[in-house]
Amino acid sequence: MKYLEDWLTERKVDEVECLVPDINGIPRGKILPSRKFIKSSKGESLRLPTSVFLQTVTGEYPDVDEDSVGSYEDPDVYMRPDSDTVRIVPWYESPTAQVIHDAYDGDDKPVEMASRYVLKRVLQLYDDKGWKPVVAPELEFYLVQPNTDPDLPLLPPVGKSGRPETGSQAYGIDAVNEFDPIFEDVYDYCEVSEIDVDTLVHESGSAQMEINFNHGNPLELADQAFLFKRTVRHAALKHNVYATFMAKPLANQPGSSMHVHQSVTDKRTNRNLFADSKGRDTALFRAYVAGLQRYLPQVIPMLAPNINSYRRLQPQFDAPINVQWGIDNRSCGLRVPVSNAAGRRIENRLAGADANPYLAMAATLVCGYIGMTERLKPSNQIEGSAYRMPHTLPKTAYEALSRFMACKPIKSLLGEKFIQALYVVKTAELAAYQNVISSWEREHLLLNV
Repeated sequence: MKYLEDWLTERKVDEVECLVPDINGIPRGKILPSRKFIKSSKGESLRLPTSVFLQTVTGEYPDVDEDSVGSYEDPDVYMRPDSDTVRIVPWYESPTAQVIHDAYDGDDKPVEMASRYVLKRVLQLYDDKGWKPVVAPELEFYLVQPNTDPDLPLLPPVGKSGRPETGSQAYGIDAVNEFDPIFEDVYDYCEVSEIDVDTLVHESGSAQMEINFNHGNPLELADQAFLFKRTVRHAALKHNVYATFMAKPLANQPGSSMHVHQSVTDKRTNRNLFADSKGRDTALFRAYVAGLQRYLPQVIPMLAPNINSYRRLQPQFDAPINVQWGIDNRSCGLRVPVSNAAGRRIENRLAGADANPYLAMAATLVCGYIGMTERLKPSNQIEGSAYRMPHTLPKTAYEALSRFMACKPIKSLLGEKFIQALYVVKTAELAAYQNVISSWEREHLLLNV
């Protein structure tokens, strides 16, 4: 707290946003004057109800089974700031800071349902083995015109040429330049917020962009991805444009993903364990891939968390439908980029941009961990299109949740309470979705059936 107090005083911060990522990766929390924040944090009086970790994406609270998760009493949890995450919020005029918090219960134990703790739990598994995972996420998103009527489809925004995009401009430089004012603010905001972004490219969709992050510690990168989504939205809003991380926001356009490049190093020597001194794939690398192949289809709710997510997982636009793997093959769910020994890694292409970054990284790392510890064997690499192979990923959220709940190895490693919490929240969201009648149903069924 001394470090935080000095940091806030030095920058003359007026207010502090105390953030916790909920199960969907939505920032929840409280806003306090700086002095009140310091006082509350020292006395552990900064609290939130436990139910914040059971809140659905629609803002509702599902019925809970007190024997497994939650409580009708809904007791407080204590918010404890992680001083490594303190940053200036760049879009406010008065100096404001944001700090990511961890949550603890009345017995001073971490709240098992908290997504940041789930990732920490997985990282501890690696640490206990003397391993250190390294990740580099890539986040895709769309820029769209403001949309205040959810019954209307989204439209690409108008750029500086005065015209919206109507076709694919993948990797188009001038297409990105159409939105220079937005991305100048994005990069400025990221610099102020210490979000270590790297490359910006135009993706295949109309006004679809991708930002790559530099590789590093999974918890730090999850923190940055969590904050980046918020940062981009605010930068776009400044220019009367929406930025959306929906997995499939536009019909007949590519979906938006969160690809996660990953490798594992020796904690003591920092040597990449995925390649030997001659650059050949190691047995650990192949076991890691095998773990992804066997268990990723079981943890899809952590990678494709919403009804809309499954619209993306179709055999088109380089989206995956299975966990085949191949060298530099973007039709595969698991791609091995061409690299030297030090850069040997696997790219998990399953996660949507709508995924909670903490849970997406926890999911992929825990599957790889099981593969390495159980010395699993992967399938043969494929050449050519992976779309000629069977569609082995869940096709609906219902199927995904069923497979998720049946996966015993994942339950023991991620924690029973978290598994139950995710199931309860996602089941409630599915029930809410079923109460909505879509425009497609009105158009095609109203007078025809």
